[in-house]
Amino acid sequence: MAAYLVASLEINDNAGFEEYREQVPPVIAAYGGRYLVRGGATEVLEGTWPPRRSVILEFPNMDALKAFWESPEYRPLRAMRERCASSSIAAISGV
Repeated sequence: MAAYLVASLEINDNAGFEEYREQVPPVIAAYGGRYLVRGGATEVLEGTWPPRRSVILEFPNMDALKAFWESPEYRPLRAMRERCASSSIAAISGV
């Protein structure tokens, strides 16, 4: 069953985040992940949704998602993202 990493980010260091954005795609791909949403315009249809950058990644399953998240390749990139942005991130099992 597919698993999704859903993130909402508020970027506070554009140059640093650009470096993260350039380095992270091959690590995501190495764990079977792919982008479904990467930035883009957001239109709120109901309720409140913070006007932040949204990212949705799809992985083959939750094990692959967690392997990516905990990987030695992603660990320094995660630290880089944490320095450059405030994030809310969830892992969700799909259908």
